[in-house]
Amino acid sequence: MNTRLIKWFAVLFALFHVYNNWFTAVSEIWFAAIHFGGFGALCALTFHKARQEPRRHIAREVFDSLLALASIGTAAYLILFENALYARETEFLLPDYLFAGLAVLLAIEFARRTSGWFMPALIVLSLSYILFLGRYVPGVFAFPGLSLETVLYRSYFSGDGMFGMIANISSTFVFMFILFGAFLLKSGAGDFIVRVARSIAGRYQGGAGHVAVVSSGLMGSVSGSAVATTVSTGVITIPMMVRSGLTPRFAAGVEAAASTGGQLMPPVMGAGAFVMASYTQIPYLHIIAVSLLPALLYFLTVAFFVRIEARRLDLAVGTADGEPSTLDAMKSGWHFIVPLAVLIGALIVGFTPVRSATYAIFAVIAVSWITDTPMNLVRCIDAILDALRIMVPTAILLVAVGLVVNVVTTTGLGNAFSVMIVDWAGGSLLLTLVLVALASLILGMGLPVTASYIVLATLAAPALYDLISQSVMIEALRAPDLPANVRAIVDLFGGDPVRALNEMPAEMRQLVRGEVLDPALVTGMLLSAHLIIFWLSQDSNVTPPVCLVAFTAAAIAGTPPMRTGLTSWKVAKGLYLVPVLIAFSPLITGTWTERLIVFGFSCLGLYALAGLLQWHLESKLNFVTGTLVVVSACLLLWTPLGIAVHFAGAALLTGIVFWQRSTTGKRHAGRP
Repeated sequence: MNTRLIKWFAVLFALFHVYNNWFTAVSEIWFAAIHFGGFGALCALTFHKARQEPRRHIAREVFDSLLALASIGTAAYLILFENALYARETEFLLPDYLFAGLAVLLAIEFARRTSGWFMPALIVLSLSYILFLGRYVPGVFAFPGLSLETVLYRSYFSGDGMFGMIANISSTFVFMFILFGAFLLKSGAGDFIVRVARSIAGRYQGGAGHVAVVSSGLMGSVSGSAVATTVSTGVITIPMMVRSGLTPRFAAGVEAAASTGGQLMPPVMGAGAFVMASYTQIPYLHIIAVSLLPALLYFLTVAFFVRIEARRLDLAVGTADGEPSTLDAMKSGWHFIVPLAVLIGALIVGFTPVRSATYAIFAVIAVSWITDTPMNLVRCIDAILDALRIMVPTAILLVAVGLVVNVVTTTGLGNAFSVMIVDWAGGSLLLTLVLVALASLILGMGLPVTASYIVLATLAAPALYDLISQSVMIEALRAPDLPANVRAIVDLFGGDPVRALNEMPAEMRQLVRGEVLDPALVTGMLLSAHLIIFWLSQDSNVTPPVCLVAFTAAAIAGTPPMRTGLTSWKVAKGLYLVPVLIAFSPLITGTWTERLIVFGFSCLGLYALAGLLQWHLESKLNFVTGTLVVVSACLLLWTPLGIAVHFAGAALLTGIVFWQRSTTGKRHAGRP
């Protein structure tokens, strides 16, 4: 098919998204169907070009064109015949079976093209389970099965399947923010971010590594894709780190870890924050506000690894020569800050995330005209096409994963899985975190981060939420002034709060939680559970055996992919440590004073752990200093020990650092 025609279709399709997000011209389910139909067509027509495949046989071109028409046809059929279906009380006719089945098959095929075989296999397994396989499964996972008509109806016509909440998130929040990121990067923000990072971090020991941490973190928070961030910044930062003296493998690991963290950094946080907001009904602005300190902890952990490695290799301290001052860097690109300020300001004022992103896009276009790279029509079209290239696999997967989520919610599989996790962990929150981490790693081998988060949140979030709130709930239920209805519920279980919490149904537990706990605390606990899962879902980017971001960085650095993956896994240890802090400390649930106290001591504790993993702080550790570092890390990170113990841990770590400095002589004198 003519390439120019495809481009014009893509641009008009994107503009329709903007128009509908602004004016709500069609219903949510129709919009989601159009979203899938259009991106399915783009997937069919451009897949070989995105993968740089050679020109195919004419028969394959015709087949892909037919797939594109079929994708558009499934959306058109839903719009044209939905009312007729309800007029006959959802009784299926042959065309209903055909188009609903075709939509499911197309979702499977497009998911295969964009992400491999894991997602299609998961969809087929899920549909088989709800149709007939569940009746052969013993125990809590047994399910009698539903008719084909019911499954197709729920998958295609209802708001529970392909065109439900997740597809709606994709067509609104995700699309608009990816479009905003594309416009911002096309206007030249990428170069500005690298300049600012160099001006801030380039003067320090291991400065090139710190530049990678800052620039990749900032770029990743806008781009919404860890792989895209690695490609765009890694071609600059990895050679820069190697020239400064860091090994190529370590440089690639740092870039992969920093780019992965971009998904955790507000204000965008990839697509996960929008899904989280819809799942939890917690405002998006609140989610990104409380996510800032954990994200900073992650990037500081990566920076600690860089600093310690630079100390270990005795690299030279960076100088100001050739580096712009921070003020000069900001002056040269202050206009790139305006769109971000507009975005955050609009959110604070109370505009929806979609409208805020639209205003930010207009701000990008407006301020670009006072620069050397104005966003004229050609550049705007290029930005739209860049956004669509990112959105094709994202949209397909978010629509396709709706089929899996529909099965999980319809069959009650999520509740059974939560019960199983709690049973295996024996009620231990720490063991539950380990099980969720293992599940996220397995899912992440075949699913992108957002899809992995969606599936795992559906399965495991209720169990995590219950365990995080359990100790507070037990304490509250032991209070003498319980409400009469709550007291009656506890008495039903013999008056023992622990037994009552363990044995009462989930719905009753939720009711009691709302009665005895402060609403702000309940919100914080729910958000903690989802943030833990969201963070752990990122680990597949940097954890072998399947770690696409690390493999991408390895390709740039020319290093062995699997060994690079192991290095990135070590450098990205914050992905596992920060969720533990979220679970066991008031980092999310506390007041801002409590959060800042946890943040301050955690910085020191994470530095100690980074030194332990590198077996080096100011100099190489030995058995005695290593043991003391372990003790200091425990004193700093274990929140229940109290602030006095934290100060003792800080004093111990400070003493180790100064003792090592004094014993290494003048070799490290004057180094920051």
